[in-house]
Order: sequence, then structure tokens, then C-alpha cells
Amino acid sequence: MAENSLLEKVLGLQEKYDDLQKQLADPEVISDMKKYVQLNKEYKELAPIIQAGQEYKKMMDEYESAKEILAVEKDEELREMAKDEIADIEMKIPAVEENIKLLLIPADPQDSKNAILEIRGGTGGDEAAIFAGDLFRMYSKYAEKKGWKIEVTNQSEGAAGGFKEIVCKVSGDHVYGTLKYESGVHRVQRVPQTETQGRVHTSAASVAVLPEADEFDIELNMNDIRKDTFCSSGPGGQSVNTTYSAIRLTHIPSGIVVQCQDEKSQLKNFDKALAELRTRLYNMEYEKYLNEISAKRKTMVSTGDRSAKIRTYNYPQSRVTDHRINYTMYNLPVFMDGEIQEVIDQLQIAENAERLKAAAE
Repeated sequence: MAENSLLEKVLGLQEKYDDLQKQLADPEVISDMKKYVQLNKEYKELAPIIQAGQEYKKMMDEYESAKEILAVEKDEELREMAKDEIADIEMKIPAVEENIKLLLIPADPQDSKNAILEIRGGTGGDEAAIFAGDLFRMYSKYAEKKGWKIEVTNQSEGAAGGFKEIVCKVSGDHVYGTLKYESGVHRVQRVPQTETQGRVHTSAASVAVLPEADEFDIELNMNDIRKDTFCSSGPGGQSVNTTYSAIRLTHIPSGIVVQCQDEKSQLKNFDKALAELRTRLYNMEYEKYLNEISAKRKTMVSTGDRSAKIRTYNYPQSRVTDHRINYTMYNLPVFMDGEIQEVIDQLQIAENAERLKAAAE
């Protein structure tokens, strides 16, 4: 049944929400971009909680009103209507309360960010690179369905197709919060194109998803960065191998190296490389948080430990199995065509259940 304490918790945030609204309209705050971005983020995070609380209050007011009618009304038709309304609301209450409890648990602040997606061919040689290419196509198709934008920053093609490595930025709504479940080792079982005997081989590719660091998340000292230019290789038209447009940045204190050769413009490549470097430095700290939660949440085990095998793609049986939640589907061709939302939904449901359990302890 309804918990008044739950309603109090939500409505108790109303004052903070209203205060944030006032601050965001203050010219002094607007002029301080860093503060404005932070406050606007808090405001947006509170909005769904406040909305859910107001709808819950309205529903509970209607519930009490219907109970009152049932207690005092003599008209049988009105009494029946009140009974129906009470039964309808009582059926809705548990789901509404669970949703509010979930909204009250602080979300991962990174979830709303864009993401850096890395796919690398692992064990299996040429076949692993081909599979890495298949995964990139799968994520590209999924991003297209979600209305996201993918920008490749660096790639190394495999000898027989696919990619030894491909790195890209994925931009859009709630990208990291959706794709974070994909980090880990993806294993494929199929007859490789290079196999003449028709035998099934097992190969692997690793996927890493990093939340993109905002400009305000980390401050870079340009004196700590060494910049090198070199000729681009691979697709890119006449300017390939003729102009020094590709950029390599080395962060001297950490030893982190990033490079970008996707654009013909050296300046654009530099901007992309700098954004990626900022993200990698930011993620060195974020990894500590991931390692903490990975011990508590099986859905996130792969994000904390990227060597964990998370999913198997079995082509002979047209089977996809996610090992974290023991979830199996038999629609592999459709899945590889970007229809991966079903498994992401199941992983989110499993994680939400774990978050609720942890909050109750």
C-alpha cells in the first residue's frame, strides 16, 4: 500500500527543484558557465522525480477521495464507480512506488554523457578482426535507430576485412547509460570465411565503452602534452599520405597516447584527439568507481573488468547468449542488424533490481 514517507521524500525535493529553477534564471549564474552547466544538470536530473511525485500525489488524493465516497455515499451506482476506481488505483500503486524508489536512488552521473566506443579484434586473427567489423556494423545500425551520431576517430583495418581496432565517438541522448553494458569480451562461434574444412571456430573481440569527459570535467595543462603530426593512412581520398593532417597526442605524466586521422584538417583531428585524451584521463579516476560497483552488480562486471566474457554469438544455432543474466535469444541475424535493445532492456531491469536491493539493505 502507499507509503506516505515515500511521498514526503519526493515532495521534500520540491524546494530544491524550485531553488535550482530560480538560480538558473539568475544572470550571475548564467555568466558562470561552469556553475550553470552543473546546476542545469542537477535540475534536469530532479525533473522526472518531481513529476513522478506530483502524479503519485494526485493518484493518492483520488484514492482517498474514492474511499470517502464509498464510506458515506448511499447511491449504489456511485458506490460501484468508487469501488472500481479503488481497485484500479490499488493495482497501479506497487509499480508506481517501485518506480519512485528507483528514481530516488542516485543515478550514475555519467549515464547522460556521450561515449567513446572502442572495438578490438582479440584471439582469432583475421576472423577476430572480421567479427570486430561485424560488431561495429551492429552498433552503427543500433545508433542509427536511436538517432545517435557516430564519428570514427581512429581505425586499423584487418588484412581480410573488418578492423584490428576501431575507435569512435557516439553522440546523442543517454548514450553512455545505454551502451555501458556492452563493455567486455564478445565471443563468436562460426565457420570463418578462411576455413576450408567447414569447422566451427571460436574467436573474440573486446568492446570498451567510456563516458566522454565534458570540458568542465577535467582541466588539461597543454605543457604536459606532446603533439606529433604524421600522414594519414587508409580511406580519405587524395590527401592521404600526402599531408601531415593526422595527430598523435602524448600525455607525458600518465603516458597515455591518443591519435586521430579521420579528418583531412589537422585542426579538426587535434580537437578530436584532445577530447579523447580528456576522456581517457577522466576514465582513469572513473575506473576506481567502476571497480567498486562491479563487485556489487553482476550486470556491470564487464565494465569494471573488461577481460570478462559477457556474450556469445553462436552462428550455427543462430543463438545469442548474455552470460551475466543467462539470457538467450535465437534471432542472431536480426540481432547483428542492430536489434539489440531487448538484451539492453533486460540488463537494465537486472541492474535496477540490484540497485533497489542495495538501497533496501
